[in-house]
Amino acid sequence: MTRILLLSDTHGHIDQSILKYAAQADEIWHAGDIGDLKVTDSLKKIAPLRAVYGNIDGAEARKEFPENNRFFCENVDVWITHIGGYPGRYDRSVREALKLNPPKLFICGHSHILKVIYDKKHQLLHMNPGAVGKYGFHQVRTMLRFDIDGDQIGNLEIVELGGK
Repeated sequence: MTRILLLSDTHGHIDQSILKYAAQADEIWHAGDIGDLKVTDSLKKIAPLRAVYGNIDGAEARKEFPENNRFFCENVDVWITHIGGYPGRYDRSVREALKLNPPKLFICGHSHILKVIYDKKHQLLHMNPGAVGKYGFHQVRTMLRFDIDGDQIGNLEIVELGGK
């Protein structure tokens, strides 16, 4: 079993409340808009990190992290990107690839809106952890925690860190 902490849209913000949850994870996944590599450097000291760059990220982040990160965690095919859209409204940059070869778990950030939706058409679970940073229109800072055990995704938990 692998315990995952999923976050996005830090926009350069990292604090003890984020790090506390990171310390409880086996892996940390960041879905873009890192904002400052001090965020990912801090997270990498705690647990293995998988991340993608987002639209606000500069050359340093784009050099260190890909735009799309597709991998297996245990027996779950995972695809993380920053701008991905939602079931029925996927971004055109991912739409065709999702149709041809959908992962089991599709993760994106960007919207600052926490959503977890099962896409029946593509038979995948879509997750957006919302935004954990202090920049943006969101009112509550959020992350997601869940487990992957073999080919099963379970124990999903919303982590609310309060207002900005």
